[in-house]
Amino acid sequence: MNPAFSVIFFTTASGAGYGLIALFGIGAMLGLLPDDRWFGGVSLGVALALVSAGLLSSTFHLGRPERAWRAFSQWRTSWLSREGVLSVLAFVPAGLLWLVWMFCGPGLWTMILGPIATLLALATVWATAMIYASLKPIHQWHNKWVLPNYLALALFTGGVLLYGLLHLWGPALPLAGEAALVAGLIALTLKRLYWNFIDRTAAASTPETATGLGHLGKVRLFEAPHTESNYLLKEMGFKVGRKHAAKLRRIALIAGFYIPILLTMLALTSAGQSVAVASSLLSVLSIAIGIVAERWLFFAEAKHTVMLYYGAERV
Repeated sequence: MNPAFSVIFFTTASGAGYGLIALFGIGAMLGLLPDDRWFGGVSLGVALALVSAGLLSSTFHLGRPERAWRAFSQWRTSWLSREGVLSVLAFVPAGLLWLVWMFCGPGLWTMILGPIATLLALATVWATAMIYASLKPIHQWHNKWVLPNYLALALFTGGVLLYGLLHLWGPALPLAGEAALVAGLIALTLKRLYWNFIDRTAAASTPETATGLGHLGKVRLFEAPHTESNYLLKEMGFKVGRKHAAKLRRIALIAGFYIPILLTMLALTSAGQSVAVASSLLSVLSIAIGIVAERWLFFAEAKHTVMLYYGAERV
């Protein structure tokens, strides 16, 4: 699939934003966050800004962005519509949590709004993942690894963000760093399992099953259906070389997982506050680069069944 920057930015930015909201909500519910109005204001402000920017960028991939509002009407059958509805619903408790924290400070209401914001934020990430996991024609998406990968990456990126923000308000709670570390190790494991799955398996569809002519023998393309490129070949026939894919996987692993995990461990074990602050903030920068590479590959390595009609032997 052709990796559109707007969709890559949407899934990475909104995923990190919703992950930050989810973890902030848990911290607010348990009373583990700093009793500082500006900490809550800045943290939730960053999360809501990431979510807003991500959702706005997703409309740029539409042919008619001004009609994006119509997607909300199909929530009974469409995961895209459910994502839109949930993303708006998640703004309500998150926005109220921001207002209460800023003007009243942490208390009973933040403990009530926290878990509601967490549930809706995770539900939105769930719906985003299901947009892709529900597409049967794309073997690299229609599998059991996509959903847990999306959830784990949202919590990992959100956890790294929260841990970095905590350091700006003094010594961070070790539990926050440990949570980010655990989320990172889980996300790394799931990503490796996902890549192993798409490398070792292929879709059940073949030119024989797609055309229904398998009983006659081997099916091959006799002549291309047209002489020039078309929309399907541009959007669904995008090819990334194996050499480039391997290089981008290394970038995703090193910048998106290994470096943030190591820097988080350094921040946890460091005795100096300046080292902890620098490590946690550098991990935010590193993970931003790595997850963009990971998400680009998520689209670039996906192969649509329609390419069987254009000469592909397997997808």
